[in-house]
Amino acid sequence: MKLNQFAIVPVTPEQERTELVRIQMIHERDLALPTVPFFHQLLINSFPETQTLSSGEEKIAGLMATPTQNALAYLRTHDNVSQQVFYNIYLQLLYFLPERDFDLGDPLAITHKVNLPIFKTATLDNTELLHGWYQLLITHNMNGQTFLDDLTSRGYFQAMVHNAAIKKPVIFNGKTQAVYDTTALIHEVVYVESPQDTDHDGQRDLLKVEVTRPAESNQQPVPTLYTASPYNQGTNDEAGDALTHNVNVPLTEKPVTSNTIGDQAEINRDVPAPREIASLTQTAEERMGNSFDYSLNDYFLARGFAVAYASGIGTKDSDGLRTTGDIEETIAATAVIEWLDGKRTAFTNRTDNIAIKAWWSNHHIAMTGRSYLGTLATAAATTGVEGLKTVISEAAISSWYDYYRENGLVIAPGGFPGEDADVLAEETFSREKQPGDYYRIKSKWQNALNQMTLDQDRETGNYNQFWDARNYRKDVANIKADLLLVHGLNDWNVKPKNVGKLWQAIRNLPITKKVILHQGPHVYINNLRSLDFTDMVNLWLTHELYDVDNHAETLLPNVLIQDNATAETWHAQSDWLAPDNPVMTLHLGADKLTTANQPQPVQQGFSDQLPTKVFRYYAKHWDHWQAALTDDSNAAMAGHRLIFKASKQTEPLVIDGRPTVHVQVAVNQNVGMLSFQLIDYSHFKRLTPSPVTLAGQAMDLGYHLKKESLREFQLTNLSDYQLISKAHINLQNRDGLTTTKTVSPNEFYGFDVALQPTHYNLQPGHQLGLIVYATDMEMTVRGNQPLFYTIDLKATNLQVPYLGH
Repeated sequence: MKLNQFAIVPVTPEQERTELVRIQMIHERDLALPTVPFFHQLLINSFPETQTLSSGEEKIAGLMATPTQNALAYLRTHDNVSQQVFYNIYLQLLYFLPERDFDLGDPLAITHKVNLPIFKTATLDNTELLHGWYQLLITHNMNGQTFLDDLTSRGYFQAMVHNAAIKKPVIFNGKTQAVYDTTALIHEVVYVESPQDTDHDGQRDLLKVEVTRPAESNQQPVPTLYTASPYNQGTNDEAGDALTHNVNVPLTEKPVTSNTIGDQAEINRDVPAPREIASLTQTAEERMGNSFDYSLNDYFLARGFAVAYASGIGTKDSDGLRTTGDIEETIAATAVIEWLDGKRTAFTNRTDNIAIKAWWSNHHIAMTGRSYLGTLATAAATTGVEGLKTVISEAAISSWYDYYRENGLVIAPGGFPGEDADVLAEETFSREKQPGDYYRIKSKWQNALNQMTLDQDRETGNYNQFWDARNYRKDVANIKADLLLVHGLNDWNVKPKNVGKLWQAIRNLPITKKVILHQGPHVYINNLRSLDFTDMVNLWLTHELYDVDNHAETLLPNVLIQDNATAETWHAQSDWLAPDNPVMTLHLGADKLTTANQPQPVQQGFSDQLPTKVFRYYAKHWDHWQAALTDDSNAAMAGHRLIFKASKQTEPLVIDGRPTVHVQVAVNQNVGMLSFQLIDYSHFKRLTPSPVTLAGQAMDLGYHLKKESLREFQLTNLSDYQLISKAHINLQNRDGLTTTKTVSPNEFYGFDVALQPTHYNLQPGHQLGLIVYATDMEMTVRGNQPLFYTIDLKATNLQVPYLGH
């Protein structure tokens, strides 16, 4: 176990003293106490759940000061506090157990796992105790939270919560603290009038927004965390399943064109006039019960932030139609921001035209969320909308083409073959859950859905006007909000290309931008034990939304990457996908990757067509297909893919960037596709594919509020290989995404294919492998056609960018 903390703000001893007084951990008069009584007072204050001195001292007696004496006995028999005793108690307050996690006789041996304060003398005075206690409060415990957050969950701040004289927010070590009353949260619903009419009923669309805010916002404006979630009002899973497309279809030839986008049609956006306001109120008339939530947002409710959720157009209790990622969805997302910023109208209900302002808002808004939620945050940021100060987008799409297509091929997000833009629209069109409402617009919706099915064009997989309208990277120059991007390097749902291309596009923008890359798939990381992600977000949001000069923009690493080879290890670096990274070229030999090119021309080929029985089995069991594809001894896949392996590494190789294959290939028909996988071959323990639960409901988000499970990637997954990256391409798109050319049977074509961006630590004893194949059972169409591919090895190579240091 290792606790990595990147959100600790360095402060002076004078600042430590001021902040400890601010949170009432000490009072100025305490500093005059002798050392042992001063230490006793600190310990008593660290058990806020106790109500009497006796019960507090019982808790102190539960700690060991030395191998033979508990802490209370030590305090009663000594007139000083040694470093060793302090460290022993410090670690136990962080839930490290003597004899299991550390040695009471040598607590400093654990310094590689946890932040320990450094003292100048063997015996501590009050000044050093004060410094040590400040460090204790900001250090993570075994449950993945700071000691101060642990105290919060046990009621430490309750006296300050109910003290009207306390000026809020309360800042400690650059972060907002839980001094807001979560037992008195206000839950209200409003209907924002958006400048659009996507269901063409002659009125502007009304969008349901669910707000939860501290009662204190009635007296002092607060910032807002806004999550646009199309899933918030429910989903139509069965309807989506019924609409899912058949992927057991052949790859077909598509027309030749020099421009798959064509001439851009002008968008007609006639917007009806706003509703006439009948009256104005500050009181919402609709409340809400339990609804969709995100534990990161919940954490900030106790810390002086409001939280708003909106599902957008075409969802239950809102107007409009679902459009899956186009400008209409972006407009809906930004309309809520504009209301929170005081520039747009909302109503208390859908009929009376009683307007209500976000009068409690300080006009500082952040957008949060993962996947579709983070995608809409990214889209909103590219408009430059005022009021949006920052976006924390996790596993977000930056271009919908890169989600459902790739290099001229229809490509499924990992785990969802046959899903497409129309399927997702149907799944999230939760207006269907209100039959009376749905009856009125059913025919409109079916017409719109049919048009989407046509426009998305599964026949060719081309990048066309439909997909161009859903490419947010075209508008990154408009971004004014600071960006905190989070993505999984093993996310085959929203693939790493989405964050990689966005990172490259914003590299030179005059905004603050950070990226955090973890080793997981499509998951949240705010509950990992090894990373102080929530503290980092607290530091970030306190800076962005409360305008506190806590140096978040420089203190947090520009790039933070989880190591794939060592458990619970994170590396900070200045950039990712740096254009000046060195590149290693590996040539293809007979089953080998070598630094030397083939002396003679060599050709190797493979058939994409599997025996019918084998094909049908693998089409239903993708994990078995992946294992067979990777195993060069598997008889079922022999002759159906090519595997090339480098020699075993003698030293670490840190791949950083987009590996690229320059390939020379011919196919025996007028259609073809190629797929590539970059593999780490070795029989080693690797990180679990997803974080495992270490303890259920171990992380407290406030006081008597909500809890989150503690999770972590464990280095326990013994396997023979690890997928590093992959790519797919239609041979007709070999000269560019927006160009399609003919494929002449048995004619060789040379082109480059960039794999998904990655950062991978290839360890000594491991082998880098490249697999060349065609049909991807999980992602591409599966025609099982009699296609035979021939690779010219002498003219084919793999280029691997890496960190030179």
